[in-house]
Amino acid sequence: MAKKWWFVVAMLAWTSLLQAQPISLQALVTPSTVITKNEHPVTFALHGFIEFKSLAEMFPYIELQKRRWNVPGGLTNDQQLQLGRDLLRRGIESRIISMEDERPLETLITHTREELKQALAAMKEPVPPGYADAFLAVQEKWKHSLNCWSAAPSIPARVLSNWYPIEEGIVLYGTRYDSTEHFWQAVKYHPDVKVADLEDLLTKFKQRDWTPWLARLDSDPKVYLPNAYAVEFLRHNLAADRLEWFRAELGKHGLHANDGARAVQQRGIAPFRFTAFEEKILWGDLADLFHLVYAFSPENDPLRNELRSRHFDGIYLENRKIGFISEDFRSLMLEIWRVKYLKMPRFREIISSIPMEIRLAHFLNDGDSPDIPIPVYVEYLNQIRDLARKQ
Repeated sequence: MAKKWWFVVAMLAWTSLLQAQPISLQALVTPSTVITKNEHPVTFALHGFIEFKSLAEMFPYIELQKRRWNVPGGLTNDQQLQLGRDLLRRGIESRIISMEDERPLETLITHTREELKQALAAMKEPVPPGYADAFLAVQEKWKHSLNCWSAAPSIPARVLSNWYPIEEGIVLYGTRYDSTEHFWQAVKYHPDVKVADLEDLLTKFKQRDWTPWLARLDSDPKVYLPNAYAVEFLRHNLAADRLEWFRAELGKHGLHANDGARAVQQRGIAPFRFTAFEEKILWGDLADLFHLVYAFSPENDPLRNELRSRHFDGIYLENRKIGFISEDFRSLMLEIWRVKYLKMPRFREIISSIPMEIRLAHFLNDGDSPDIPIPVYVEYLNQIRDLARKQ
């Protein structure tokens, strides 16, 4: 019986491999290539939400973005060119470091730099300036980096994700949580905020026409460009169907109107009431939505006052009030990692075991985080490894 079971597992694995054929290097660098998996296109994104099926499909978007700021008070020619190069590099990286398919990265890092140059030189399709350099830079980066996220093929990379579930829980600021992600999202809610407050805010948000509010953010390059991910996040989550989705999700977990939003995310009698994924897409995205609307609204906006009354004007922790978009809040990540990676031996051993020549990285479909930008997150992760190794 055991031999038969293993045979079935092996055949299923082999069938899966046959269904996902390897991607050639030439196909990978060809802009018109649409990568498919299980007969569906593997998409990638810019700013986390603007999706494409091929690099060729992305080129017009980049050109549109460059011309978008060709207005009085907009970008200079040099700044437009730099914006184009930046978006191109990020798009290529998003295509390679896929959250759905490991084959693009496998193809890129299992070929030499010279082979990549040859494939780029053999390409016949038109490409924007800097295309080859962007591919070469992405290859160089990821031959020496480990992408630390919850679905990484490497076990250490998965463990280094904030989403990693901690069986014994982790005590942070006097309360036990199922993971560092649970703490990071829960702390965005003031202890006095109830589920009823969230439902009331969602009702008010759904009654509002957000078109002119978003247009104000879109129209100013000094606002949009440094906050592109935040603006696209807001556009996505202020849609009526998305607001209704938040309301429906709140109703799925046996919550009561008087339940504290922060308290229900803490470890109670039964662990893992919410998965780390639910922490991010429900509790985290909902809190980020409220905090960002507060941050980007004019002072005289009535809805801003509503958010202030529910304490979405900052992060409240013990006797402190911390700005949501601030270095103080970002540095809180380093503090909770000091507990996980310096005080908990099993996690300290894992992060210490990764060789220093491998850079710890975090790249998810060109997404970002207004509360802790990815470059800051990555610097902290490498910094905490240094501290763990010194112990």
